[in-house]
Order: sequence, then C-alpha cells, then structure tokens
Amino acid sequence: MPRKPLCRNIHSYPDFWSFSPDDPGRTETIILSLDEYETIRLIDYGGLTQEQCGGRMGVARTTVTAIYDSARKKLSKVIVEGKRLQIAGGNYQIISKFSININKKGSNVMRIAVAYENGQIFQHFGRTEQFKIYDVEDGKIVSEQILSANGIGHGALAGLLKMADTDVLICGGIGMGARTAMAETGIKIYPGAQGNADSAAEAFLAGNLSYDPDAECGHRNGEEHQCGHEHGEGHQCGHMHGKGHQCGHEHGEEHRCEHHN
Repeated sequence: MPRKPLCRNIHSYPDFWSFSPDDPGRTETIILSLDEYETIRLIDYGGLTQEQCGGRMGVARTTVTAIYDSARKKLSKVIVEGKRLQIAGGNYQIISKFSININKKGSNVMRIAVAYENGQIFQHFGRTEQFKIYDVEDGKIVSEQILSANGIGHGALAGLLKMADTDVLICGGIGMGARTAMAETGIKIYPGAQGNADSAAEAFLAGNLSYDPDAECGHRNGEEHQCGHEHGEGHQCGHMHGKGHQCGHEHGEEHRCEHHN
C-alpha cells in the first residue's frame, strides 16, 4: 500500500484566489494547488532557490522541483491560452511565521473566534488585531482567551485561525477574498454580526445570533469604511459540533497531519 504524501508547509493563504482573462467567454479554469502556489511565491516572487524552498516547505528539493514544474506549466497555459486561474486545495499544512499563544484545544471542544476590539465585534475582518477565543464544551463556554492577530491581512488571518483549531468565526464585514480563504480552512463563518463579543458568543450557542451572511467590507484609497447591510431582522444560527484540525485536501481526499506552532 503506497504511503500518503507528507503535507507540504505553506506559510500563509493567498490574498488573491482567482484570475481571469479579459475575454469573459473564456471560462475554462485551471486549478493551482496551494502547495504549487507556495513554490511560485517562494521561488519566483521571493527569490529562493529550490533547495531553500524545500527547507521552508519541509520537503526534499526533488519534491519541490516536481511541484514547481507543475505550477509553471499551469501558469503558462493560463497566460498563453487565456484560461481562468483558481487557487484551491492541495496537500498542505499551515505553518505561520507568527507565533500563536493559545491553549491546546480539547478533543470534545468547539472553538469560537470573534473578531474583537474593546469588547465589541470588530467590523473589518482583514484588519482584525485581536480575536477573542471561546472554548465550548457541552454547550457551555469553559474558557476564554485573547489571540493577537495584528491585522496581518485576510489570507494570513485565515491561516492563523486554522492553526488555532477554530471551528466558528463570528465577525463584522468580510470581503470575498477573505471568504474564499475561510472556505478553504473549513471554518464556518457568521458575518455581519454587531455589538458585544461575549453576548454574540452566547447568542450563537443559544441558536439566536443575529448576523448577515452577505455582509462585506471594502476599501477606498486605502481607508477603511464600513460595509453596508440592512439592520432589520438578522439571520438566526444554530449550533455546530467541533471538528478536528486537518490540513488541506486534494481531489476530495483528506490528509490529516500535524502542524507546528
């Protein structure tokens, strides 16, 4: 029986997940896996050698060569043939350059993260500097902790939450790139929530959190402004059970691996 391939280390989710040619009629899509993306980021963008890239990704240089060659062939087809590019999946695990100081999650615990600022739900996910983490067991909050995020950008924030074994994110506005990153992590999001963070966590557990699944945020000339959404009746959410931490998957198969803080 062949051995499962080792998970490749990537250090952040992308901030941009898809690219399209000017011609809207060209809809054929090429999928660039996240480990392929990482070789392009480290070698072509970062200027590392293949051997250095292998050291960062935790694999042999020969493995890097194979991944990198596959990525370059895909990119050449995108450019020459005018295909759409989408980044998704792959055999990887997140290894963040940012240290995580957070309690280990128990096996029967659901972990909720709330974008946090001064006791309130922060309204711009990509600039979140703190998350308040709630560990839930048997339907009750058993511990709370503040996780520093430093507003490092939505791709890195998604990776941070994945490394923290988060199951649920409650936040304010969240853009499409961040939604794509969160979908890749498997973390369930409840955007468009407002008000006190503690109250939102309790409301989620009670099944009556008011949120707006369509709430987004945008920028104008680099300045933050609030997302717009109706403040009428919110959507009601229910419970979800905790999930184990896993690395990304490829072709529908999950590859469980350990991550390093």
